[in-house]
Amino acid sequence: MPSAAPRCGAVTDAARIVAQAIAVAIAIAFGLAPSLAAAIEPFIVKDIRVEGAQRTEAGTVFSYLPIKVGERLDDQKAAQAVKALFATGFFRDVRLEVEDKDVLLVIVQERPTISKVDITGNKEFDTETLKKALKEIGLTEARIFDRSALDRAEQEIKRQYVSRGHYAAKVTVTVTPQERNRVAVNITIEEGDKSKIARINIVGNSAFSEAELLAQMTLTTPGWTTWYTKNDQYSKQKLAADLETLRSFYQDRGYLEFNADSTQVSITPDKEDVYITINITEGPRYTVSDVRLAGDLPVPGLELQRLIELKPGDVFSRAKLQATTKAISDRLGTEGYAFANVNAVPEVNREKLQVAFTIFIDPGRRVYIRKINISGNTRTRDEIIRREMRQLESAWYDGARIERSKVRIKRLGYFEQDVNVETPPVTGTTDQVDVDVTVVEKNTGQLLAGLGYSSAEKFVFNASVSQANILGTGNSLIAAINTSSVNRVISVAFTEPYWTVDGVSRTIEIYQRNTNPGSLQVSQYDSSTGGGAISFGVPISETDAVNVGVRYEHTHLSLVDNSPPAYILYVAEFGNSTNSFVLNGGWSRDTRDDILYPTRGRLQSLLGEISFGDLQYYKWNYLQQNFTPIFGDFVLMLRGDFGYADGYGGLPLPFFKAFYAGGVGSVRGFQQSSLGPQDIYGNATGGKRKIVGNMELFYPIVKGDKSVRLSVFTDAGQIYVNGNDLPERAQFDLQGFRYSAGLGLAWNSPVGPLKFSYAIPLNKKPLDKIQHFQFQIGTIF
Repeated sequence: MPSAAPRCGAVTDAARIVAQAIAVAIAIAFGLAPSLAAAIEPFIVKDIRVEGAQRTEAGTVFSYLPIKVGERLDDQKAAQAVKALFATGFFRDVRLEVEDKDVLLVIVQERPTISKVDITGNKEFDTETLKKALKEIGLTEARIFDRSALDRAEQEIKRQYVSRGHYAAKVTVTVTPQERNRVAVNITIEEGDKSKIARINIVGNSAFSEAELLAQMTLTTPGWTTWYTKNDQYSKQKLAADLETLRSFYQDRGYLEFNADSTQVSITPDKEDVYITINITEGPRYTVSDVRLAGDLPVPGLELQRLIELKPGDVFSRAKLQATTKAISDRLGTEGYAFANVNAVPEVNREKLQVAFTIFIDPGRRVYIRKINISGNTRTRDEIIRREMRQLESAWYDGARIERSKVRIKRLGYFEQDVNVETPPVTGTTDQVDVDVTVVEKNTGQLLAGLGYSSAEKFVFNASVSQANILGTGNSLIAAINTSSVNRVISVAFTEPYWTVDGVSRTIEIYQRNTNPGSLQVSQYDSSTGGGAISFGVPISETDAVNVGVRYEHTHLSLVDNSPPAYILYVAEFGNSTNSFVLNGGWSRDTRDDILYPTRGRLQSLLGEISFGDLQYYKWNYLQQNFTPIFGDFVLMLRGDFGYADGYGGLPLPFFKAFYAGGVGSVRGFQQSSLGPQDIYGNATGGKRKIVGNMELFYPIVKGDKSVRLSVFTDAGQIYVNGNDLPERAQFDLQGFRYSAGLGLAWNSPVGPLKFSYAIPLNKKPLDKIQHFQFQIGTIF
């Protein structure tokens, strides 16, 4: 029996060892440090103390601790407590001990904080951009250091470099301990050379050459523009888009069953070259045998039939089919069927290689607009936006009017371009929708100063202070100064776009204009004109407007030593100071799809003015520009500019109101304003009739980017008939035309539009002033 006690003690010790092992295993299983050295005898906690915390408040520890004073503590609860404190991420070691049998001692060792994060070796990405990305995953200064966050940061940086083509990029992370339980993190990046696409192979094509198919793709091998486009760097997203482009290319040409079977992307061991192989199946070419309409037709069938672009006998085209379904859907939308469902179902005859389509139409319920809700406008008044809406409340839904409303709101210029218009259904109804217009306001006040240069006017300085949306009223005020070697203009203009509720606009302007054409190849004189004007714009349709106005001008002329005799006689007869009132009017129509980079549409304007007082003359000018897409991204522009002017009441046309031509914006290759009749010094005197024509073919250098465009052009024009011309030089004939042809470059750069041209005159005459290279840099008011 005496030996039983020791045996029982040994068993108890063994049990405690087993319990300790189980506790350690539990701690390890939960990712805890094995610092729970011994099992805890269950007891009632009368007090809890925290040791080792320097930055972390004791209250913070208590808030995460699942044990409170007065509760019973055992091994299970102790393990839960350790797990809970580790889960905070504040500590790298947690230990529980018992003191005085009923006091729980929580001993923690805090994780270090990050004192600084240094990034070196990065050129592809800005340092601040990388730091911002690291901050989002928890790796930034003053945050608790987490090794797992460091690993995520390393992988994220590598991923970002791979997305930019740096497959060989290396990221080395160094953690340096510092005093006061801090660490410094240094990330060293070896970017290496970018991996470029060495070759793209297309396997399975027979109907089209590989070169023709590669021309459709965005991804390409290195070329002279890829330094800007980065399209010679592999991107999974770009490849997916290119495969869809190839699908559209084939299906638009009849290959209904085209399929991209697989793609293989491989990189060389040195990680410099990427090879892409695309395997395709073209399938046979199909023609259309029939196109039928089916379903509920709330619009006359004959009218919908006219919207069908695919006709029997045509080669199948997915683009034409999609345009057909969209046109039908849009047409139904104008009748209030906001949720019309239009689907084209094919019937394929593989033996005859024909496909028929049945276009099923389900118009749904006709709906009307309950409310128009506008949000995002913190400065602009609601009424300024509502007056641009062509869709009215309580009216039937009209998709065309809603789209036109969106365009008109964009053209205000008060908001960012992404004006969002949605038409959610009204809850609890089946025939009502709301129109939710969301705008993002931008600063409409501008203080601008710029310096430009043109081959005609040399250096041009311009400055302006403007507010296009005064106090959110939609009215604008512009004060501007523009000065160059030829012109100096100071003006103040105030515009009310809705002077009346019907949309009649009013503009009041005061200006001072000085002209000194000494640097141009025109007859020499100086003029100073001051005046004021008021004009009104009357909209007569969505694309047409009529403008009328009146202005007063006081002009003072100063002649120079080499002014022509005709100018001297004019000043001697009528004096060097004149006062006149000028009535002006005009009509304009603009159907262009874009103001900056039009690809289709027409701009027309007819402007006229007649002067009363000391000056008695009239002028007319007609301008027309047509934009037509030819093929791909090529756009053809045809422009005609015609003017006619003369005096009346027995008075001549004032020489400073004559027409001029030549140079940028006219007939390139000839010096600015140098065409037409000349004085005895060989300088142009202008004329009463102006005829200028331009034909230009534009193509964007970078696919999908219209801001940089190359062009091939041919210009023609001439100035005819001035009062002091000899009869034989006053004849209007096409032989007197001047022609030129050349190359152009236009770039809408951050500093303003840049225009360059190199033109060769095709029928130069001995007295013509030639200027092959011409350019204009910066915006000129």
